[in-house]
Amino acid sequence: MSLPLLASPFGNLWEQWNTSNEENQSSVDHSDWQTILNRHLHPSDDGINRVSYQNFDAGSKTLLKNYLSRMARVTPTSLRKREQIAYWANLYNALTIDLVLSHPKKKTIKKMGKKFLSFGPWDDEVITVEKSKVTLNDIEHRILRPIWRDHRIHFVLNCASLGCPNLSQTAFTFENIEEQMRTAENLFLNDSRGAKIVGERLILSSLFDWYRNDFANSEKELISYIASKNSIVAQIQNPSEYQIEYRYDWSLNSRITDGKR
Repeated sequence: MSLPLLASPFGNLWEQWNTSNEENQSSVDHSDWQTILNRHLHPSDDGINRVSYQNFDAGSKTLLKNYLSRMARVTPTSLRKREQIAYWANLYNALTIDLVLSHPKKKTIKKMGKKFLSFGPWDDEVITVEKSKVTLNDIEHRILRPIWRDHRIHFVLNCASLGCPNLSQTAFTFENIEEQMRTAENLFLNDSRGAKIVGERLILSSLFDWYRNDFANSEKELISYIASKNSIVAQIQNPSEYQIEYRYDWSLNSRITDGKR
C-alpha cells in the first residue's frame, strides 16, 4: 500500500490495461505463491500476519523468482476481469516480498527505493508485462484502483509494513477474490490498526486519510462507513466530540523466530 499518486478518487487510469475477454475461461496458476505463503507467512497474537523473511532459503527464493517470471509471461488483458484482479493483487504482494528480500538490512520499505531520496520503491520499474515496464504504483493507482473502483482493493494489497492490512494467507483466485476482499475489509476495520478509540480520540489508519475519496465524500461519511463495519465506532453518539487522528506504522512486518515478536 503506497502513498497515493493523486488525490482524485481511484487513481489515474492506464488505458492499456482496461480491456478483458470474458469468454476466456482459463485461470492463472498461483500455486507457487500459495506455497510461499504457507512456508513464510505467520499469524501472530496481535492479529498481524508476519513474514519470516530471514528464513527464505535458496529454494524459496527460486520459487518466488520463478513465480514472478511466469506472471511476467501472462497476458492479463486476455483474461476475465475477475481473473485479472486476482492476478494483479497477487503480483503486487509477491513483488513486494521480493523487494524486501533484496534489501535484507532495511527495517522499513520506505528505505528500499532505487532513486536517491525516494520515499520507497513504488515508482521503481519492477516487472515487464505485455512489453510494458510496470511499477508497484502502476499496479495500484493506474490499474487496480481506476479499473475496478472498489475501495476494498486497499485491504488486499500489502506494503510489508505493520500498519498495512494483512497479507492474506490465501492466494487470490477467480473463485475467491470477492470473498477475500470482503473478509479483508471486515478484518481491518475491526482491528486496532484500522480504527480504535483512545479516550476522546478516534484513531484511524492513515490509509483513510490518504485515500479518503475512495471511501467517502467527507470525513463524516468516512466515520459512518467505518461504523457500519465496526461495532465500537458505531457506539459513538456524536463524532464531532472526538478528535480524529491518523496513524500508520511503517516498520517491517517481519517475524523474528526467537519468539520476541
